[in-house]
Amino acid sequence: MSRVGKHPVAIPQGVEVAISGQEFTAKGKLGQLSLALPDEVEVAKEDGTVVIKPLSESGRARALWGTTRANINNLVAGVSKGFVRNLEISGVGYRAAVQGKKLTLQLGYSHDIVFDIPPGINIKCERPTAIEISGADKQQVGQVAAKIRGFRPPEPYKGKGIKYAEEIVRRKEGKKK
Repeated sequence: MSRVGKHPVAIPQGVEVAISGQEFTAKGKLGQLSLALPDEVEVAKEDGTVVIKPLSESGRARALWGTTRANINNLVAGVSKGFVRNLEISGVGYRAAVQGKKLTLQLGYSHDIVFDIPPGINIKCERPTAIEISGADKQQVGQVAAKIRGFRPPEPYKGKGIKYAEEIVRRKEGKKK
């Protein structure tokens, strides 16, 4: 039995929710997001909340019950508050700068890496070594953060590279004489 799917999703002030067939749409101050609903679950709007129920007791229906509830919760939270992911750059000469709709990264390669910022994503660089990625779509924010981190992941010997702000890099001991 799903523990996540049992709980209804609360709709905050200023968010409009629409269910038409197998399409769920949430509209708020940060934009509009939609989700294609699976056939195994039923979604209904009841007095300020969204309730999700499985249509059968099959394993697939019960698995999609909790997944659909989590996805709907992410949509509603995204259009009302948004999601933020922070990256930190460490290394001598490593830095980032935002110029218009492009993020320029200097990561010790012979060339600068120019990353085009996708629509719906905002990137800020408060310091040259800190990147803040924000947006309404949780999956897209995480994907962009992973892509930027992938340009120079942190290495275990000196800790140089791009890491998530909450990530802890396990350090290794170097060679001994």
